[in-house]
Amino acid sequence: QEQLVESGGGTVQPGGSLRLSCAASASIFKIYVMGWYRQPPGKQRELVAAITSGGSTNFADSAKGRFTISRDNANNTVYLQMNNLKPEDTAVYYCNANRRVAWGTYNYWGQGTQVTVSS
Repeated sequence: QEQLVESGGGTVQPGGSLRLSCAASASIFKIYVMGWYRQPPGKQRELVAAITSGGSTNFADSAKGRFTISRDNANNTVYLQMNNLKPEDTAVYYCNANRRVAWGTYNYWGQGTQVTVSS
């Protein structure tokens, strides 16, 4: 059952911008921390940015000052606005929903969307 649906990937030149969208189910969106991860070719998946239900945010150092994460509570959608893109931003980007409880952690993942930055 697909509960996170991503869109917005594509190919851009260095310095360009993209906005990724992730539509979540209401039951997940209301209580889970929403985030974006990415996996460059041949590398491990890494956190890019995250946002809580209350709007608190966290960014990877590589994303600070260039990327913005936001959420539309009315539409259960989280966005990643990516500006001044660099070739090293090239990766498959994954939407993530995370919830930590006393006995462990719950994770949901989107299917991934390709972002390619090249001249």
